[in-house]
Amino acid sequence: MKFVRPKLIFVMACCMIVALAGLIYAESKKVPSSYSPVVITEPFDSIMTRMKAAKPEIEKKHTDLLSSRYDLSNKPAQGVTMSRGKAIQEGVRVKLPQGGVTWEQLAAMTPEQIKEKNVWPEGFYPLPHPNHPEGGMVFPKTHIEEIKKQEQRDLTRFDLDFDLPDHVLPESPAAIFLTTRPDLGDVSKGKLVTIDNYFELFNGILNPKQLEGLRLLVTPFPQQQFNQTDDRRSEKPSRGVTCFDCHANGHTNGATHLVGDIRPQEFRHRLDTPTLRGVNIQRLFGSQRALKSVEDFTEFEQRAAYFDGDPVIATKKGVNVLERGSQVHFMAEFQELLDFPPAPKLDIYGKLDPQKASELELKGQEVFFGKAKCAVCHPAPYYTDNLMHNLKAERFFKPKMINGRMASADGPIKTFPLRGIKESPPYLHDGRLITLEDTVEFFNLIQGLNLNADEKKALVAFMRAL
Repeated sequence: MKFVRPKLIFVMACCMIVALAGLIYAESKKVPSSYSPVVITEPFDSIMTRMKAAKPEIEKKHTDLLSSRYDLSNKPAQGVTMSRGKAIQEGVRVKLPQGGVTWEQLAAMTPEQIKEKNVWPEGFYPLPHPNHPEGGMVFPKTHIEEIKKQEQRDLTRFDLDFDLPDHVLPESPAAIFLTTRPDLGDVSKGKLVTIDNYFELFNGILNPKQLEGLRLLVTPFPQQQFNQTDDRRSEKPSRGVTCFDCHANGHTNGATHLVGDIRPQEFRHRLDTPTLRGVNIQRLFGSQRALKSVEDFTEFEQRAAYFDGDPVIATKKGVNVLERGSQVHFMAEFQELLDFPPAPKLDIYGKLDPQKASELELKGQEVFFGKAKCAVCHPAPYYTDNLMHNLKAERFFKPKMINGRMASADGPIKTFPLRGIKESPPYLHDGRLITLEDTVEFFNLIQGLNLNADEKKALVAFMRAL
Protein backbone atom coordinates (compact mmCIF):
# COMPACT_ATOMS: atom_id res chain seq x y z
CA MET A 1 0.00 0.00 0.00
CA LYS A 2 2.92 2.29 0.66
CA PHE A 3 3.81 2.26 -3.02
CA VAL A 4 0.26 2.76 -4.40
CA ARG A 5 -0.25 6.39 -3.34
CA PRO A 6 2.97 7.81 -4.95
CA LYS A 7 2.06 6.02 -8.18
CA LEU A 8 -1.47 7.46 -8.04
CA ILE A 9 -0.14 10.93 -7.40
CA PHE A 10 2.28 10.53 -10.28
CA VAL A 11 -0.51 9.42 -12.64
CA MET A 12 -2.76 12.32 -11.56
CA ALA A 13 0.08 14.78 -12.06
CA CYS A 14 0.69 13.44 -15.56
CA CYS A 15 -3.01 13.76 -16.38
CA MET A 16 -3.02 17.37 -15.18
CA ILE A 17 0.05 18.17 -17.26
CA VAL A 18 -1.54 16.61 -20.35
CA ALA A 19 -4.81 18.53 -19.75
CA LEU A 20 -2.92 21.79 -19.25
CA ALA A 21 -0.88 21.15 -22.38
CA GLY A 22 -4.13 20.55 -24.25
CA LEU A 23 -5.57 23.84 -23.08
CA ILE A 24 -2.40 25.71 -24.02
CA TYR A 25 -2.40 24.02 -27.44
CA ALA A 26 -6.09 24.84 -28.02
CA GLU A 27 -5.49 28.47 -27.05
CA SER A 28 -2.42 28.72 -29.25
CA LYS A 29 -4.38 27.30 -32.18
CA LYS A 30 -7.45 29.44 -31.31
CA VAL A 31 -9.87 26.62 -32.02
CA PRO A 32 -13.01 28.15 -33.58
CA SER A 33 -16.17 27.99 -31.49
CA SER A 34 -19.77 29.00 -32.09
CA TYR A 35 -20.16 29.80 -28.38
CA SER A 36 -19.23 32.75 -26.19
CA PRO A 37 -17.37 32.06 -22.94
CA VAL A 38 -19.88 31.58 -20.13
CA VAL A 39 -17.57 31.49 -17.11
CA ILE A 40 -15.57 34.71 -16.65
CA THR A 41 -12.28 33.98 -14.88
CA GLU A 42 -10.94 37.57 -14.72
CA PRO A 43 -12.38 39.82 -11.97
CA PHE A 44 -14.79 42.47 -13.27
CA ASP A 45 -12.74 45.39 -11.89
CA SER A 46 -9.70 44.06 -13.70
CA ILE A 47 -11.64 43.73 -16.99
CA MET A 48 -12.99 47.27 -16.70
CA THR A 49 -9.59 48.77 -15.84
CA ARG A 50 -7.93 46.94 -18.73
CA MET A 51 -10.60 47.90 -21.28
CA LYS A 52 -10.73 51.53 -20.16
CA ALA A 53 -6.97 51.74 -20.62
CA ALA A 54 -7.26 50.28 -24.13
CA LYS A 55 -10.16 52.54 -25.14
CA PRO A 56 -8.20 55.61 -26.40
CA GLU A 57 -6.02 53.56 -28.76
CA ILE A 58 -9.00 51.56 -30.09
CA GLU A 59 -11.04 54.69 -30.73
CA LYS A 60 -8.13 56.51 -32.36
CA LYS A 61 -7.60 53.62 -34.76
CA HIS A 62 -11.28 53.66 -35.73
CA THR A 63 -11.42 57.47 -35.97
CA ASP A 64 -8.39 57.41 -38.27
CA LEU A 65 -10.21 54.86 -40.44
CA LEU A 66 -13.32 57.04 -40.65
CA SER A 67 -11.20 60.09 -41.52
CA SER A 68 -9.46 58.21 -44.31
CA ARG A 69 -12.79 57.06 -45.75
CA TYR A 70 -15.19 60.00 -45.32
CA ASP A 71 -15.70 63.72 -45.09
CA LEU A 72 -17.78 63.84 -41.91
CA SER A 73 -18.07 67.63 -41.69
CA ASN A 74 -21.43 69.30 -41.18
CA LYS A 75 -22.76 70.32 -44.62
CA PRO A 76 -26.55 70.63 -44.42
CA ALA A 77 -28.64 70.75 -47.57
CA GLN A 78 -30.55 73.97 -48.08
CA GLY A 79 -34.33 73.78 -47.70
CA VAL A 80 -34.51 70.04 -46.98
CA THR A 81 -35.22 68.70 -43.50
CA MET A 82 -36.56 65.67 -41.70
CA SER A 83 -40.09 65.66 -40.24
CA ARG A 84 -39.19 67.59 -37.09
CA GLY A 85 -36.76 70.01 -38.73
CA LYS A 86 -33.32 68.39 -38.58
CA ALA A 87 -31.20 69.24 -41.63
CA ILE A 88 -30.35 66.63 -44.25
CA GLN A 89 -26.66 66.25 -45.00
CA GLU A 90 -25.68 66.63 -48.65
CA GLY A 91 -22.80 65.82 -50.97
CA VAL A 92 -20.63 62.82 -51.67
CA ARG A 93 -18.76 62.07 -48.43
CA VAL A 94 -16.85 58.97 -49.55
CA LYS A 95 -13.30 59.97 -50.46
CA LEU A 96 -11.87 58.98 -53.82
CA PRO A 97 -8.74 56.80 -53.95
CA GLN A 98 -5.40 58.56 -54.03
CA GLY A 99 -3.91 59.05 -57.48
CA GLY A 100 -6.36 61.50 -59.02
CA VAL A 101 -9.02 59.05 -60.24
CA THR A 102 -12.48 60.65 -60.60
CA TRP A 103 -15.97 59.20 -60.15
CA GLU A 104 -16.44 59.39 -63.90
CA GLN A 105 -13.21 57.48 -64.52
CA LEU A 106 -14.22 54.81 -62.01
CA ALA A 107 -17.62 54.45 -63.67
CA ALA A 108 -15.89 53.83 -67.01
CA MET A 109 -13.88 50.90 -65.60
CA THR A 110 -15.00 47.30 -65.37
CA PRO A 111 -15.17 45.58 -61.98
CA GLU A 112 -12.06 43.62 -62.94
CA GLN A 113 -10.13 46.81 -63.75
CA ILE A 114 -11.13 48.47 -60.47
CA LYS A 115 -10.06 45.35 -58.60
CA GLU A 116 -6.76 45.05 -60.47
CA LYS A 117 -5.86 48.73 -60.01
CA ASN A 118 -7.01 48.62 -56.36
CA VAL A 119 -9.08 51.81 -56.71
CA TRP A 120 -12.30 50.71 -55.05
CA PRO A 121 -13.09 53.68 -52.71
CA GLU A 122 -12.33 52.90 -49.07
CA GLY A 123 -15.78 54.14 -48.04
CA PHE A 124 -17.42 51.49 -50.20
CA TYR A 125 -15.78 48.63 -48.31
CA PRO A 126 -17.81 47.08 -45.47
CA LEU A 127 -17.76 49.36 -42.41
CA PRO A 128 -16.35 47.79 -39.23
CA HIS A 129 -17.91 48.13 -35.80
CA PRO A 130 -16.16 50.81 -33.66
CA ASN A 131 -14.37 47.87 -32.01
CA HIS A 132 -15.05 44.93 -34.27
CA PRO A 133 -13.27 42.21 -32.24
CA GLU A 134 -15.43 43.18 -29.24
CA GLY A 135 -18.70 44.20 -30.94
CA GLY A 136 -21.95 44.83 -29.11
CA MET A 137 -24.60 47.54 -28.92
CA VAL A 138 -23.33 51.12 -29.00
CA PHE A 139 -25.70 54.09 -28.66
CA PRO A 140 -25.42 57.73 -29.80
CA LYS A 141 -24.70 60.22 -27.03
CA THR A 142 -28.01 62.07 -27.48
CA HIS A 143 -29.96 58.89 -26.78
CA ILE A 144 -27.78 57.95 -23.80
CA GLU A 145 -28.34 61.37 -22.21
CA GLU A 146 -32.12 61.36 -22.69
CA ILE A 147 -32.56 57.84 -21.28
CA LYS A 148 -30.38 58.75 -18.31
CA LYS A 149 -32.50 61.87 -17.75
CA GLN A 150 -35.86 60.08 -17.96
CA GLU A 151 -35.13 56.67 -16.46
CA GLN A 152 -31.78 57.04 -14.65
CA ARG A 153 -30.70 54.05 -16.78
CA ASP A 154 -27.18 54.41 -18.14
CA LEU A 155 -26.40 53.07 -21.64
CA THR A 156 -22.80 54.27 -21.50
CA ARG A 157 -20.16 51.62 -22.25
CA PHE A 158 -16.94 51.92 -20.25
CA ASP A 159 -14.94 50.49 -23.16
CA LEU A 160 -16.35 52.31 -26.19
CA ASP A 161 -18.25 55.34 -27.51
CA PHE A 162 -20.44 55.69 -30.59
CA ASP A 163 -18.43 56.64 -33.66
CA LEU A 164 -20.48 58.82 -36.08
CA PRO A 165 -21.25 62.52 -35.43
CA ASP A 166 -24.82 63.48 -34.58
CA HIS A 167 -25.37 65.58 -37.72
CA VAL A 168 -25.15 62.50 -39.99
CA LEU A 169 -27.72 60.55 -37.94
CA PRO A 170 -31.54 60.55 -37.91
CA GLU A 171 -33.23 63.23 -35.85
CA SER A 172 -33.79 62.53 -32.19
CA PRO A 173 -36.44 62.24 -30.99
CA ALA A 174 -38.03 61.18 -34.27
CA ALA A 175 -41.61 61.89 -35.30
CA ILE A 176 -44.18 59.10 -34.96
CA PHE A 177 -46.95 58.61 -37.51
CA LEU A 178 -49.71 56.00 -37.09
CA THR A 179 -51.50 54.20 -39.91
CA THR A 180 -54.65 54.20 -37.77
CA ARG A 181 -54.66 57.92 -36.94
CA PRO A 182 -53.13 59.90 -39.82
CA ASP A 183 -55.30 62.82 -38.74
CA LEU A 184 -53.09 63.29 -35.66
CA GLY A 185 -49.85 63.81 -37.59
CA ASP A 186 -46.77 63.42 -35.37
CA VAL A 187 -48.01 61.86 -32.11
CA SER A 188 -44.62 62.00 -30.35
CA LYS A 189 -45.21 65.59 -29.18
CA GLY A 190 -41.46 66.05 -29.57
CA LYS A 191 -40.67 63.49 -26.86
CA LEU A 192 -38.62 60.31 -26.82
CA VAL A 193 -41.07 57.55 -25.89
CA THR A 194 -39.93 55.63 -22.81
CA ILE A 195 -41.40 53.51 -20.02
CA ASP A 196 -41.94 56.78 -18.11
CA ASN A 197 -44.19 58.53 -20.63
CA TYR A 198 -45.63 55.96 -23.07
CA PHE A 199 -48.96 55.79 -21.21
CA GLU A 200 -49.61 59.52 -21.10
CA LEU A 201 -48.69 59.85 -24.79
CA PHE A 202 -50.75 56.94 -26.14
CA ASN A 203 -53.61 56.27 -23.72
CA GLY A 204 -56.79 56.99 -25.66
CA ILE A 205 -55.07 56.56 -29.04
CA LEU A 206 -54.18 52.86 -28.90
CA ASN A 207 -56.33 49.92 -27.88
CA PRO A 208 -55.33 47.92 -24.77
CA LYS A 209 -53.39 45.26 -26.73
CA GLN A 210 -51.40 47.87 -28.64
CA LEU A 211 -50.71 49.83 -25.47
CA GLU A 212 -49.38 46.71 -23.76
CA GLY A 213 -47.26 45.96 -26.83
CA LEU A 214 -45.75 49.43 -26.65
CA ARG A 215 -45.05 48.97 -22.93
CA LEU A 216 -43.03 45.86 -23.71
CA LEU A 217 -41.15 47.68 -26.47
CA VAL A 218 -39.97 50.31 -23.99
CA THR A 219 -39.29 47.94 -21.07
CA PRO A 220 -35.59 47.22 -20.35
CA PHE A 221 -34.50 43.59 -20.52
CA PRO A 222 -31.01 42.07 -20.11
CA GLN A 223 -28.70 42.15 -23.13
CA GLN A 224 -25.16 41.02 -23.92
CA GLN A 225 -23.38 44.25 -22.91
CA PHE A 226 -26.02 45.59 -20.51
CA ASN A 227 -27.00 43.09 -17.81
CA GLN A 228 -26.47 42.36 -14.11
CA THR A 229 -23.68 39.80 -14.35
CA ASP A 230 -19.90 40.21 -14.30
CA ASP A 231 -19.93 39.85 -18.10
CA ARG A 232 -21.15 43.31 -19.07
CA ARG A 233 -19.79 46.59 -20.47
CA SER A 234 -21.48 49.06 -18.14
CA GLU A 235 -19.82 50.17 -14.92
CA LYS A 236 -22.82 49.29 -12.77
CA PRO A 237 -25.14 46.30 -13.16
CA SER A 238 -27.75 47.24 -15.74
CA ARG A 239 -31.47 46.58 -16.16
CA GLY A 240 -30.68 46.14 -19.84
CA VAL A 241 -31.92 47.71 -23.05
CA THR A 242 -35.28 48.16 -24.76
CA CYS A 243 -36.35 47.54 -28.34
CA PHE A 244 -36.82 51.28 -28.66
CA ASP A 245 -33.28 52.04 -27.49
CA CYS A 246 -32.24 51.24 -31.07
CA HIS A 247 -35.57 51.71 -32.85
CA ALA A 248 -36.13 55.00 -31.04
CA ASN A 249 -39.74 56.19 -31.39
CA GLY A 250 -40.34 53.28 -33.75
CA HIS A 251 -37.78 54.73 -36.15
CA THR A 252 -34.00 54.56 -35.66
CA ASN A 253 -31.35 56.66 -33.94
CA GLY A 254 -28.42 55.10 -35.82
CA ALA A 255 -27.37 52.80 -32.96
CA THR A 256 -25.05 50.04 -34.13
CA HIS A 257 -24.35 46.40 -33.29
CA LEU A 258 -23.02 43.26 -34.99
CA VAL A 259 -25.34 40.71 -36.58
CA GLY A 260 -25.74 37.63 -34.42
CA ASP A 261 -26.05 35.00 -37.13
CA ILE A 262 -22.49 34.84 -38.53
CA ARG A 263 -19.32 33.21 -37.20
CA PRO A 264 -16.42 33.79 -36.75
CA GLN A 265 -16.28 37.32 -35.36
CA GLU A 266 -14.33 38.93 -38.22
CA PHE A 267 -17.06 37.93 -40.69
CA ARG A 268 -19.91 39.40 -38.65
CA HIS A 269 -21.43 42.45 -40.28
CA ARG A 270 -21.91 45.81 -38.62
CA LEU A 271 -25.62 46.51 -38.30
CA ASP A 272 -27.15 49.90 -39.05
CA THR A 273 -30.46 49.87 -37.15
CA PRO A 274 -33.28 50.07 -39.73
CA THR A 275 -36.43 52.07 -39.18
CA LEU A 276 -39.63 50.29 -38.15
CA ARG A 277 -41.72 52.73 -40.17
CA GLY A 278 -43.78 50.90 -42.76
CA VAL A 279 -43.39 47.49 -41.13
CA ASN A 280 -46.99 46.73 -42.14
CA ILE A 281 -46.07 46.54 -45.85
CA GLN A 282 -42.89 44.49 -45.36
CA ARG A 283 -42.66 40.73 -45.81
CA LEU A 284 -39.02 40.18 -44.82
CA PHE A 285 -37.37 41.20 -41.56
CA GLY A 286 -33.71 41.51 -40.60
CA SER A 287 -31.18 42.75 -43.16
CA GLN A 288 -30.04 39.20 -43.97
CA ARG A 289 -32.08 36.84 -41.83
CA ALA A 290 -35.15 36.80 -44.11
CA LEU A 291 -37.49 36.27 -41.14
CA LYS A 292 -41.01 36.03 -42.49
CA SER A 293 -43.06 38.02 -39.98
CA VAL A 294 -42.61 40.88 -37.56
CA GLU A 295 -43.56 38.41 -34.81
CA ASP A 296 -40.59 36.20 -35.78
CA PHE A 297 -38.36 39.27 -35.83
CA THR A 298 -39.54 40.48 -32.41
CA GLU A 299 -39.01 37.10 -30.77
CA PHE A 300 -35.66 36.55 -32.48
CA GLU A 301 -34.36 39.94 -31.31
CA GLN A 302 -35.20 39.32 -27.66
CA ARG A 303 -34.06 35.69 -27.48
CA ALA A 304 -31.05 35.69 -29.81
CA ALA A 305 -29.92 38.99 -31.33
CA TYR A 306 -29.73 40.63 -27.89
CA PHE A 307 -27.09 38.01 -27.02
CA ASP A 308 -25.09 37.79 -30.25
CA GLY A 309 -27.18 34.83 -31.36
CA ASP A 310 -26.01 32.68 -28.43
CA PRO A 311 -28.88 31.20 -26.34
CA VAL A 312 -26.38 29.59 -23.94
CA ILE A 313 -24.99 32.86 -22.66
CA ALA A 314 -28.48 34.38 -22.86
CA THR A 315 -29.59 32.00 -20.12
CA LYS A 316 -26.78 33.20 -17.88
CA LYS A 317 -27.56 36.88 -18.40
CA GLY A 318 -31.32 36.67 -18.01
CA VAL A 319 -32.98 36.15 -21.39
CA ASN A 320 -36.50 37.53 -21.67
CA VAL A 321 -38.56 34.63 -23.06
CA LEU A 322 -41.64 36.25 -24.55
CA GLU A 323 -45.00 34.50 -24.69
CA ARG A 324 -45.78 34.16 -28.41
CA GLY A 325 -49.58 34.24 -28.27
CA SER A 326 -49.88 37.46 -26.27
CA GLN A 327 -46.69 39.41 -25.64
CA VAL A 328 -45.08 38.88 -29.06
CA HIS A 329 -48.43 39.43 -30.75
CA PHE A 330 -49.08 42.66 -28.84
CA MET A 331 -45.60 44.04 -29.62
CA ALA A 332 -46.00 43.19 -33.28
CA GLU A 333 -49.44 44.77 -33.42
CA PHE A 334 -48.05 48.11 -32.29
CA GLN A 335 -45.13 47.92 -34.70
CA GLU A 336 -47.58 47.33 -37.55
CA LEU A 337 -49.11 50.75 -36.84
CA LEU A 338 -45.90 52.71 -37.49
CA ASP A 339 -46.35 54.64 -40.73
CA PHE A 340 -43.98 56.29 -43.17
CA PRO A 341 -43.73 60.09 -42.86
CA PRO A 342 -46.12 62.06 -45.09
CA ALA A 343 -44.94 62.61 -48.68
CA PRO A 344 -47.22 65.37 -49.98
CA LYS A 345 -45.76 65.31 -53.50
CA LEU A 346 -46.70 61.64 -54.09
CA ASP A 347 -50.02 60.46 -55.50
CA ILE A 348 -51.87 57.30 -54.41
CA TYR A 349 -49.66 55.20 -56.69
CA GLY A 350 -46.47 56.47 -55.06
CA LYS A 351 -45.47 58.57 -58.06
CA LEU A 352 -44.88 62.34 -58.15
CA ASP A 353 -47.83 64.65 -58.74
CA PRO A 354 -46.67 66.84 -61.66
CA GLN A 355 -48.54 69.78 -60.16
CA LYS A 356 -46.55 69.60 -56.92
CA ALA A 357 -43.12 68.29 -57.91
CA SER A 358 -40.22 70.34 -59.23
CA GLU A 359 -38.70 69.82 -62.66
CA LEU A 360 -35.59 68.32 -61.04
CA GLU A 361 -37.65 65.84 -58.97
CA LEU A 362 -39.62 64.77 -62.05
CA LYS A 363 -36.37 64.25 -63.93
CA GLY A 364 -35.13 62.15 -61.02
CA GLN A 365 -38.26 60.02 -61.15
CA GLU A 366 -37.65 59.40 -64.85
CA VAL A 367 -34.07 58.32 -64.11
CA PHE A 368 -35.19 56.17 -61.14
CA PHE A 369 -37.68 54.17 -63.21
CA GLY A 370 -35.52 54.26 -66.35
CA LYS A 371 -31.77 54.43 -66.80
CA ALA A 372 -30.86 53.87 -63.13
CA LYS A 373 -33.01 50.69 -62.90
CA CYS A 374 -33.75 51.47 -59.24
CA ALA A 375 -37.37 50.32 -59.62
CA VAL A 376 -36.27 46.77 -60.47
CA CYS A 377 -35.78 46.27 -56.73
CA HIS A 378 -37.60 49.36 -55.41
CA PRO A 379 -40.99 49.52 -57.20
CA ALA A 380 -43.70 52.04 -56.23
CA PRO A 381 -45.69 52.70 -54.14
CA TYR A 382 -43.52 51.69 -51.15
CA TYR A 383 -40.29 51.25 -53.11
CA THR A 384 -39.44 47.71 -52.05
CA ASP A 385 -39.94 44.35 -53.75
CA ASN A 386 -39.83 42.52 -50.39
CA LEU A 387 -37.06 40.28 -51.73
CA MET A 388 -33.34 39.80 -51.12
CA HIS A 389 -30.59 40.55 -53.64
CA ASN A 390 -26.87 39.87 -53.80
CA LEU A 391 -25.03 42.94 -55.13
CA LYS A 392 -21.75 40.99 -55.29
CA ALA A 393 -19.68 44.05 -54.42
CA GLU A 394 -16.71 41.71 -53.92
CA ARG A 395 -16.30 41.80 -57.71
CA PHE A 396 -14.59 45.17 -57.25
CA PHE A 397 -11.99 44.41 -54.57
CA LYS A 398 -9.74 41.80 -53.04
CA PRO A 399 -10.75 40.63 -49.55
CA LYS A 400 -8.82 42.33 -46.77
CA MET A 401 -8.93 42.80 -43.02
CA ILE A 402 -10.11 46.27 -41.90
CA ASN A 403 -9.78 46.93 -38.15
CA GLY A 404 -10.80 43.39 -37.30
CA ARG A 405 -13.48 43.13 -40.00
CA MET A 406 -12.85 40.81 -42.94
CA ALA A 407 -14.07 42.81 -45.94
CA SER A 408 -15.34 40.19 -48.36
CA ALA A 409 -18.70 39.09 -49.74
CA ASP A 410 -21.82 40.56 -48.10
CA GLY A 411 -24.22 37.96 -49.47
CA PRO A 412 -27.94 38.61 -50.07
CA ILE A 413 -29.37 41.76 -48.50
CA LYS A 414 -33.06 42.57 -48.19
CA THR A 415 -34.55 45.42 -50.21
CA PHE A 416 -35.35 48.17 -47.71
CA PRO A 417 -38.31 50.49 -48.52
CA LEU A 418 -37.27 53.90 -49.82
CA ARG A 419 -40.35 55.73 -48.57
CA GLY A 420 -39.09 58.37 -46.15
CA ILE A 421 -35.49 57.46 -46.98
CA LYS A 422 -34.13 60.95 -46.37
CA GLU A 423 -34.84 60.46 -42.64
CA SER A 424 -32.82 57.25 -42.22
CA PRO A 425 -29.11 58.03 -42.71
CA PRO A 426 -26.58 56.44 -42.90
CA TYR A 427 -27.34 53.96 -45.67
CA LEU A 428 -26.86 50.32 -46.71
CA HIS A 429 -27.22 47.49 -44.21
CA ASP A 430 -24.02 48.41 -42.34
CA GLY A 431 -24.23 52.21 -42.59
CA ARG A 432 -21.17 52.53 -44.84
CA LEU A 433 -22.82 55.25 -46.99
CA ILE A 434 -23.27 58.59 -45.24
CA THR A 435 -25.55 60.45 -47.67
CA LEU A 436 -27.94 59.76 -50.53
CA GLU A 437 -25.28 61.14 -52.87
CA ASP A 438 -22.88 58.44 -51.60
CA THR A 439 -25.58 55.86 -52.24
CA VAL A 440 -26.08 57.02 -55.83
CA GLU A 441 -22.33 56.81 -56.52
CA PHE A 442 -22.16 53.33 -54.95
CA PHE A 443 -24.98 51.91 -57.08
CA ASN A 444 -23.73 53.72 -60.17
CA LEU A 445 -20.60 51.57 -59.91
CA ILE A 446 -22.28 48.39 -58.65
CA GLN A 447 -24.82 48.39 -61.50
CA GLY A 448 -22.59 49.89 -64.19
CA LEU A 449 -25.10 52.66 -64.91
CA ASN A 450 -22.81 55.46 -66.17
CA LEU A 451 -25.08 58.20 -64.83
CA ASN A 452 -23.97 61.77 -65.57
CA ALA A 453 -23.78 64.53 -62.95
CA ASP A 454 -27.24 65.93 -63.79
CA GLU A 455 -28.86 62.50 -63.55
CA LYS A 456 -27.24 61.85 -60.18
CA LYS A 457 -28.44 65.19 -58.82
CA ALA A 458 -31.97 64.56 -60.08
CA LEU A 459 -32.02 61.09 -58.56
CA VAL A 460 -31.15 62.47 -55.13
CA ALA A 461 -33.86 65.13 -55.44
CA PHE A 462 -36.45 62.47 -56.25
CA MET A 463 -35.48 60.24 -53.31
CA ARG A 464 -35.74 63.20 -50.96
CA ALA A 465 -39.38 63.57 -52.07
CA LEU A 466 -40.32 59.98 -51.29
